[in-house]
Order: sequence, then structure tokens, then C-alpha cells
Amino acid sequence: MIHHQSPISGIATFKDRYIATAGYDNQVILWDPKTRTAIAVGRHDHLGNQCEFSPCGQYLISTSSDYTVRLWQVPSMQLLAVLGPHQDDVEMAIFHPRERWIATASRDKTIRLFDFQGHLIRGFVGHEKDVISLAFLSKDLLLSSSDDGTIRHWDIHTGQQILTIDLGGVETDTIAIHPEGIVFAGNDEGDIALISDKHTIWVKAHQSGIKRLCYSTTHKMLVSLSYDRSMRLWRLNEAQELVQINQTILPPCVWARSCAFLGENQLVLATFGSHYAVYDYKEEQWITEQVQDTHGVNAVLLKEGDLYQVGDSGVVCINGSRHSKLPSLCNFLLSLGHTVICGGQTGEVYDALKGEILYQHHSPLNCGARYTESGKEYALIGSYTGEGLVFEVDSNGNSHFVDTVALHQNAIKGIAVEDGLIFSVCADYAAAFHETKTFQLKHYLRNAHDKIANACSSFGNGLFVSASRDLKLRLFSADEVKEFKTEHRYSIKCLATSKDKQWLASADYRGHVFVYDRDFNTIAHQRPTLSGISQIIAGKRNYEFLAASYDGTVYPMCFKEIDSPLLFV
Repeated sequence: MIHHQSPISGIATFKDRYIATAGYDNQVILWDPKTRTAIAVGRHDHLGNQCEFSPCGQYLISTSSDYTVRLWQVPSMQLLAVLGPHQDDVEMAIFHPRERWIATASRDKTIRLFDFQGHLIRGFVGHEKDVISLAFLSKDLLLSSSDDGTIRHWDIHTGQQILTIDLGGVETDTIAIHPEGIVFAGNDEGDIALISDKHTIWVKAHQSGIKRLCYSTTHKMLVSLSYDRSMRLWRLNEAQELVQINQTILPPCVWARSCAFLGENQLVLATFGSHYAVYDYKEEQWITEQVQDTHGVNAVLLKEGDLYQVGDSGVVCINGSRHSKLPSLCNFLLSLGHTVICGGQTGEVYDALKGEILYQHHSPLNCGARYTESGKEYALIGSYTGEGLVFEVDSNGNSHFVDTVALHQNAIKGIAVEDGLIFSVCADYAAAFHETKTFQLKHYLRNAHDKIANACSSFGNGLFVSASRDLKLRLFSADEVKEFKTEHRYSIKCLATSKDKQWLASADYRGHVFVYDRDFNTIAHQRPTLSGISQIIAGKRNYEFLAASYDGTVYPMCFKEIDSPLLFV
């Protein structure tokens, strides 16, 4: 039976005839909404991001982290054309309302226009950071939003930029268009901007970043999805004011990344599971029984010789045996006192052994690090909204929440601690040093990376290493930053140093692992899986690593010195 084996990132509908989903398992699936069963499937070479039907419903486009857009025939899902490649992930693609053209938005900071044969018509260059969202304001005018905090208007025929709207530099992931020409823009602070020829009106809609806006001219309704785990439905009144008409908390299985209208009173939404979710906003009822767990491993931990793992399903396993089930996709595991803590998309921090909630944050949680300060044991957890959550261990060995500290202005992607310093990297390209004792900011590098940083690690002697989507490693000290090119061809997801701090390992979304010496010479390489590697950690011995994969497996990796260089065995 066709279904997704990793989280669903993108979703689209054509009237009440078809639903399409794009998943992190590289699959693009076409569904029959009446039976909620799959009709056909297409595949990318990497993660699927978004999808959209043509106005006539005969075609489907999907975007991917393989740097391409693919054009499919509906309902056969025959591949008609591959558009691209871009130089980085393609986040969104849309059909022109009249011509047989497709506009694409990429994290390489560009927009491109293709025909249905895959021929490039023209490019649009001007954004300073990743381009995330697109919409046609008219047959001649294309709009784009970007992580650079601007919305830009482009002449579709010349490629020239006509207008730049500065939204205060705040990342804006999503835009939608009202038939009267009003632009809705959702940003990383939870605000919706209503932009017209006359003025811009701001509405505080959510507690944290808005990841998707969806407007339906048929239903005359706007939907907003946020990482605060809520969905809100809005109407524009005669005074052009945005009025909330419905609000619901997202079930733990729903990913606040994509939604689409279906039929008279339903919405379909992306999930972390095998199937899409349905929300009937008239009855205020969720339909999620077909959403089954997917089994990707997102985090792994060695504690007193035992191997812990957790991932998309929230199932905590110890040495391969199921121990507990948490109601959330989880992104990290940390040993703290007598227990293990973890958390993820719902913003909850859990005692992974007891399954109890220790703290509820207002946005998803991404990463963390354990450290000792003044003889006490602490953990610092990084959130999508830039805060660090501080936990400490009391005299009985129990963990509890202490405080929230401001580390960044955007999603924290990695935290490492050593010698009284907290090093952290952020989705907005920044890196920061804070003191462990006071959390005072010691050093902030606004443009430490050329693209989003995905991970960091300590490397001994007061040094820290980061990995970025620009395929480089960077070595940070108190005085300087050094860059090193890698042999990775796709985004580096994670880093780890060996127990003795002599070797560094980096792993990517295509299953490649490279090992480096302290001079950043590549000394070993292996590809234990064709799937992405979510986390890599040091093994029990200096020459061992463990790699957790989205395919649901934890791969032990061993290497030893054989007449130099180091080779995997």
C-alpha cells in the first residue's frame, strides 16, 4: 500500500477531486479524497518540500531539496519535465495563471521562470537571503517573500524588480493574495501584515512564527498555521479588517507547514506521519485516524553503556526495545541527572523515561547541550524562537526548569558548551558565544555563515565547529573564524567529535559521513545509508561513531589507524 514513510511537508488540492502530498521520504503521492487512498506516486532524489496543482488540474509540480522542481501528469504521475537545477533547495513553485509557465523559489536566493518543457525563460535576482514563498498578483506581476524580511514585486516579462516592501527585516515565510489585491504576509514573530496600495496593517495573530498562509477565493477565508501549534481562520470584513472566525490547537501529528482547502468545509494538512490530516472547520472536528507513525530516528544518546533513540513517532527505545511513547516528534536526547530529557515539535520537554512533561514552551525545540557550572549539572535547550531553556539537576538527581534566556532572534540550530562558554548557531546565519555562569553575551557574529547553519560541536581547547548549508565547516575561537570546504554535495545536517576530541565527523542528508583530523584533512568516508543522517555522536571508544538515520536505523561506525590515513572498517 502506498503511503509516506517520513513526515509530509507539502500538501495541495484540486477542487474535491485530488489531494497531493510531498514528503521527506522523497515521495510525491496523489490521493483520492473520497476514499483517502493513494492513486499514484512520483519520486524525487531528495526531500520533497511543497506541491501545487495547475489551474486546470491536469498537472502537478513538486519542489525538492534535490534542487529541482518536477512536473507531473495527473492522474498518472508520469514525469513530464525536471526544472532546474537551482543551487540549493527549492522551497516553492507555482503555475502562472494563464501561460504554461512555472515560477520557482529557492534557498539559493533566486527566483526562476520555466516553461513546461523545463526550459529556463528568465531569472529574478535581488533577494539577499533564501526565497521561501511566491504568488502571482496578476498575470504580469510576481511577488516573493524571503528570509531577508522583504516582499518584492517582479515584472514577469522582463525579470526586473519593480518594488521592495521592507517588513522590518523579520523573516517572512509565507504570502497569500486577496482578490482585491491585498497581500497577506506571515512572519517569524507571529504577525500577519495586510499590505495594500494605501498602507500596511499589522495583526498579531500567533505567539510564534507563521509558517503557512492559505487563502481561498471560493471560501473567502484565510488560514494561518504557526509553530505555536495553533491554526486560525480569518475573514476580511468590509472595513478590510482581519477578523478571526475559528481557532484550533493542532494535534501532535500535524506539522504546521502546509494546508489546503478541500470541498465545502474541510482543510487538509501536512503531518509527521504516513497520511495527511483533515480538519472540518464547520464541525470543528479533526480526522487523523489514518495518520500512522513514521520511524525516522532524529536523536541518539549513549548513557552508561545503553543506547537511547527517539524520532518522528516519539517512541523512545533503549537498546532497540521500546520503552515509552511521547505524543510528539522529538529532535534531541540529553542525559541529565538520573533521567533523560527530550523534546521537539510540540514545544514540550519530556522526561523520556517516565513520559512526563517537564515544561511547555510556545514554539518547537530543536537541540540541546548538557554542561556543568559551579558543581551543578545543567542542560540548555534551543528553541525555534531563539530562546534557550535552562534546566538544572537538584540534590535528588531530578531535572526541572529554571529559566528562559535570549540567545538568538531566530531558530537555534545547534548548541555546544565547553570551558564556561556556550556556542550556538542560528537559522539566520549567526553564531554567538555566551557565558555559562551568567548567560552574558560575549561575542556575536551576525553573518558567521553564508547560509543557514545546521549544527555545531565543541572541538577541545576552547574551539567550536559549525556546519552550514553552504557545505563548509567553520572553526571558531575567541579571536577568529576559519573556513574549510568539504566534499559534501548536499546540506550538512550534523557534527560530532570523537571522545578524545581528535577527530571530527560530519554527516549529510544523503547518508555520507566524512571524518577529519584537527587540521580538517579528510581522513575517512563512508555512506552507511542512502537516507539522510539526522544525528551523529561519538561512540564508546575513540575510533567509533553512531549515526542515526531517517530510515529508522542507528548505524555503528568504526574506524582505526592503518598506516595512516584513518580508514573505516
